[in-house]
Amino acid sequence: MKILILGVNGFIGNSLAARILQETDWEVFGMDIREDKLDMCHGNAKFHFVEGDISINKEWVEYHVKKCDVVMPLVAIATPATYVREPLKVFHLDFEENLNIVRLCVKYGKRLLFPSTSEVYGMCTDKEFNEDESHLILGPIRMQRWIYSASKQLLDRVIWAYGFQQGLKFTLFRPFNWIGPKLDELAADPEKEGSSRVVTQFISSLLLGEPIRLVDGGLQRRCFTYIDDGINCLMKIIENKDERLNGEIFNIGNPDNEATIKDLAYKLKELFMNHPATKNLDKYSEIIEVYSKEFYGEGYQDINFRVPSIKKAKTLIGWEPKVNLNTALKKTLEYYLDSNLKVEC
Repeated sequence: MKILILGVNGFIGNSLAARILQETDWEVFGMDIREDKLDMCHGNAKFHFVEGDISINKEWVEYHVKKCDVVMPLVAIATPATYVREPLKVFHLDFEENLNIVRLCVKYGKRLLFPSTSEVYGMCTDKEFNEDESHLILGPIRMQRWIYSASKQLLDRVIWAYGFQQGLKFTLFRPFNWIGPKLDELAADPEKEGSSRVVTQFISSLLLGEPIRLVDGGLQRRCFTYIDDGINCLMKIIENKDERLNGEIFNIGNPDNEATIKDLAYKLKELFMNHPATKNLDKYSEIIEVYSKEFYGEGYQDINFRVPSIKKAKTLIGWEPKVNLNTALKKTLEYYLDSNLKVEC
């Protein structure tokens, strides 16, 4: 099997590529604008990488869509601050450029594995979000934060329509707050691309000794999923035994790992303070509260909770997550500490 991963250097892409190369005889063809996370892939004869941009290197992309069996377009802007301040940039990459990939899959009859997002559920009030039944509820148009969710949701609908009308083989998957090594670059600035997720924002603040900022009190609840669990599910989706997964949507998350953002901050701070590598630091971060308008600006609106139903993944894929929240946080933190601090024995 030949698999094309666009955005292969990203958090999901690099982890998935490494697992494929380690455990299967599948070939991986990858493109990204960087390659700093691909140390586990380079040197493998089954891995073929080119540095490039899907919005520029269109001939390469089309040739490899035609060449490969499975296409995974993982390129997207997933930075809330950018949703608010540069919504057209988000729409162009996340919708328009990815729509081109979808159409190439239709043109050449290739199977598409598309990363939807837990954000498509928006302000849904269901206790657990169901892939096939839950309503997708977004905020007012003036709240530009929803441009990412709306772009992803519309692509979900377009992909579904191509499957219904033109026989496109596809599977949509919705990650719920995946965390783990190589999650993001560490940066104190939440606007910086590749440093958008809350766990790495908090770890960056801890390493710099700067305040951990809880937006609107940090009472929002999230379900955190360890990357290895998520990749286990994706491997089964790629395999697609008996082609049972065509035309399906799957939540990939861990409903048992629910915590408030405030809880997350205190758990990470405790793990950080108790780690041998931090025992000689002069100070530790304080945890403070800030308003969302101050942190993100106008046009931001948050989601109170996101809990996935994973009944379908259990039934059709035979998958369920194994790694609890404390272990997931510890492994994630240790990766960044090992990369940024020396442990004194």
